[in-house]
Amino acid sequence: MFSSLRQRLMFSHLVVILLAMGLVALTLLSFLENYFLRSTEDSLVAQARLTVQAIAPDALTAGPPVNAQAALNNAIQQQSQGNLYIQTAPPTGTLWLYGMTDLSGTLAWDANYSRFFLDAAQGRVVSTDQRHKSTDLSYLKDTALQVGAQLDTRIRVIDAQGLVVADTLNTEVGADLKSDALVTRALQGQYASRLDTTGETPTAFVAMPVLSNGQTMGVVYLSQSIRDVLTVLDDLRSRLLLSTLIALALSVFVGWWLSSRITHPVQQLNAAAEAVAEGRFDQAVQIRSRDELGRLGQTFNDMTTRLQAARQMQVDFVADVSHELRTPLTSIKGTIETLREGAVNDLEVRDRFLETVEAETDRLIRLVNDLLVLSRADSAALNLSRKPTDIGDLVRALADRLTEHARVLDLTIQVEIDPDVPPAWADADRIEQVLRNLLDNALKYSRPQGTITLRVAITEDDEVLVEVQDEGIGIPASELPRLGQRFYRADKARARGGHGLGLAIAQSLIQAHGGELWLESEEGVGTTAGFTLPIAQ
Repeated sequence: MFSSLRQRLMFSHLVVILLAMGLVALTLLSFLENYFLRSTEDSLVAQARLTVQAIAPDALTAGPPVNAQAALNNAIQQQSQGNLYIQTAPPTGTLWLYGMTDLSGTLAWDANYSRFFLDAAQGRVVSTDQRHKSTDLSYLKDTALQVGAQLDTRIRVIDAQGLVVADTLNTEVGADLKSDALVTRALQGQYASRLDTTGETPTAFVAMPVLSNGQTMGVVYLSQSIRDVLTVLDDLRSRLLLSTLIALALSVFVGWWLSSRITHPVQQLNAAAEAVAEGRFDQAVQIRSRDELGRLGQTFNDMTTRLQAARQMQVDFVADVSHELRTPLTSIKGTIETLREGAVNDLEVRDRFLETVEAETDRLIRLVNDLLVLSRADSAALNLSRKPTDIGDLVRALADRLTEHARVLDLTIQVEIDPDVPPAWADADRIEQVLRNLLDNALKYSRPQGTITLRVAITEDDEVLVEVQDEGIGIPASELPRLGQRFYRADKARARGGHGLGLAIAQSLIQAHGGELWLESEEGVGTTAGFTLPIAQ
């Protein structure tokens, strides 16, 4: 779907932002919608209770507890309109609700009227006379309630039979609302409410029963338009959508910039890797950040440096092999040509030349065998016949075989073996090959009357330790790191023969056993070569 890393980064970046903003917007809209609609319902409930108290001060109401904030808002709304002055006539008369701004004066009472005023701050009706306490709502049949217009709320008063006895719009007086689900529940003594958003005018409805002595005397049915609430929510929804689109556009720009910064080093690495694949190992990337890409760039540069070194070693290896093969082959060819020219008839000369051919052939065989060992070690195809091996016995036997040779060179071989050394898990023939190589070097480069020490012990890490220490000419410190390289020989060693593969083979064999080989030397003092082997379990 996406052909580049930059596109995938941008897409994932935008998806996360879009999902986050969508989730926040939906959560906010849901919260505000619930809050506004709940506040509207709480306001209607508070108005319904006030209306019931205005009609029948001694009556009770049913319904949910009014939210404190909504009640406070409703009280503030009522107070801003002044107190409600209620004047009632006898049952055949008319009920009037007047908006009064000041009720501090003295209220008059006569035989035909009972006067009440509703203090919205206290949420109850205060009466100047309690003579009229009837809770029968039948006398409201011809009532006109004018408070609904001031509160922007439609109020309908319904009697116990479900008939409308008062309507602020004066359009449904006498109508039978028993079939209305809210009215039915309210007549059963239960508070009921609903929101209707399907019609042209979205409306909230609240039906509050009027209770007296456990009987439902009637219902106060309030309705209020919630168009303004829904308009606010629609406007908020549009603003959130616009904000999301703006944020998305900004995210595209920022995402493109960020993805460019991230993918540019990757493109550098890709170009350099393609160059390396073509054989150009001199590649280096300039990534200076300290994050994962910076570490990757540094690792890549280290890799190319090692590849360059490995390639140079390969070139040197081929050149060294060619040189090592050419020397004996040239000698053999020259000897054969001399024999063809007539030397074959001279028995003494012929035997000497044949010995030369045999020696050079043996040298070639050793070289080929050494190269074969290295090749198998490199490809992990070196077969080891490992078993519990007493390294001390192996060292003693080798020292005994070379004692006479050491005496001829005016050297002494000394053996130091810890009696508590356990058997090693090793191939005895291969370890003897390593020991022979190290001991040959010690014999070759030791000064007369020197001592060569063969030491076997156990390390703190529970490994078998073998060391070959001489008192020879030593090796310059600058040469030590390169002595394990194939065909490499220090200057002092070149006059002593050999083809420079001994230490490389020894190192490969020890590593194949899971051990480690090292050299320590001080020029003019001597050299110590050592290696470790795992203990047999």
